[in-house]
Amino acid sequence: MRRALHPSKDIKDMQMTDLQSAARTASAVEATAHMPDLVPSEQMTLVEQVTQWARLRIDERVFRVGMRMPSIRQLAADKGISRFTVVEAYERLVAQGYLESRRGSGFYVRARSALPAEHAPVAMPASSIDVAWLLRSMFHSAESAKAPGMGFLPNDWLDGGLITQALRALGRQNGNQFLVSGTPQGFLPLRQQLQLHLSELEIGAAPEQLVMTTGITQALDLIARLYVRPGDTVLVTDPAWFLMFGRFASQGAQVVGIPFLPDGPDLEALERTVQLTRPRLLVLNSVLHNPTGVCVSPAKAFQLLKLAEQYDFLLVEDDIYCDLCPPAMPATRLASLDQLRRVIYLGSFSKTLAANLRVGFIACHPEVAKALTDTKLLVGLATPEVNERVLYKVLTEGHYRKHVERMRGQLDRARDDTRRRLERLGLRMFSSQSAGMYLWADTGRDTNTIAAAGHEHGYLFAPGSLFSPAQMPSGWMRFNVATSSDPGMLRFLAGQLERLA
Repeated sequence: MRRALHPSKDIKDMQMTDLQSAARTASAVEATAHMPDLVPSEQMTLVEQVTQWARLRIDERVFRVGMRMPSIRQLAADKGISRFTVVEAYERLVAQGYLESRRGSGFYVRARSALPAEHAPVAMPASSIDVAWLLRSMFHSAESAKAPGMGFLPNDWLDGGLITQALRALGRQNGNQFLVSGTPQGFLPLRQQLQLHLSELEIGAAPEQLVMTTGITQALDLIARLYVRPGDTVLVTDPAWFLMFGRFASQGAQVVGIPFLPDGPDLEALERTVQLTRPRLLVLNSVLHNPTGVCVSPAKAFQLLKLAEQYDFLLVEDDIYCDLCPPAMPATRLASLDQLRRVIYLGSFSKTLAANLRVGFIACHPEVAKALTDTKLLVGLATPEVNERVLYKVLTEGHYRKHVERMRGQLDRARDDTRRRLERLGLRMFSSQSAGMYLWADTGRDTNTIAAAGHEHGYLFAPGSLFSPAQMPSGWMRFNVATSSDPGMLRFLAGQLERLA
């Protein structure tokens, strides 16, 4: 394990007017949204309001470079305003460098590099790869029934009692133990408990090989800081969890996608890419892959390890959906085959217990664990031990297993129902997977347009473009089976599919 042993070294909440708040939501070029609430006329004219409405949507890349803006006639009708108002607003946007006018064709979003300096937005970091609007909506979506694109389970699917009981048990203990800083690698009894958990997955990991984190996100952050330097290549599957694209890009990495097939990564494409780019890392879900929901086949798992050894790169295995996978379901984990020699294994309980608990872990080679612990100390010292003690109580008091069994049963019923409903709308499923919380479906339409229109109507969709590092328009869309049965949402989706046919 050559590289593994020698590693290299809020969003501020803004108080906005009703107009600005409405404008933060996505919009399609042909969306038929109602005009956002108007601000008092003495503060902003109607032309200024329309200009601001469009600018905010362009700034958030809802209207993307090269996209045609709604026609003057259409926007005037949809917003209940005069055509003169729209013309005046569009002309202002042209003058400010946001739009270009094409004679006889309409108005189009101009490339941001062409913006005059005085109107150019502050340069965005590489980590802002067009996911911010979905993340904000995921954190602020009020109704899970209207959020088929949500990345976690609704509260009523979880068991708050498990957390409450653990907190009460901790409350009866001596409070002095909560006053000291936690240990750098994390609460030792929890790491010992996770050793047992991993042994059930046939992964041998001593407590000193485990580093506690505040979820998968921090785990990836520590790995990126340790291994990735500007110009390095990091491979991901395409599609994949979108948040990590920006995280690795912020380190200056080139994030390259490998096509993902129903049995795992396309190995021929992977080897060609590896030969050309000599990557540092390949990051993937081998079990219940996000967003497709499938598992990597045993044959491909062996081949992945073989390629990693041959071309000297590390495999980062994100197993966040581990407990949603039924024990009887065939699932091959890279870490169980490799025993943490070249694989860095990530786990978390945010999907099955509570997203707010923020307890994850890294299992890896002992020397890698030491290096990651040092990096963790430099970045933020220790992780909160209170959260780790809560998780330890939950895992050791005997109710967690029954909780996840009930959850898997609910998901099975919801998955079958959601699949039938979506197939009746004409959607094609990526696979016939029988576990997990996501379905990956081909709509045959541009899902950016569907998602943007959905936001204007209060629906949160997850378009396929977000799951590709290329960020290209896609007909694919991810559906959370626990939040995709609302009749109103399905009617809206059916209407969008018909409109875009």
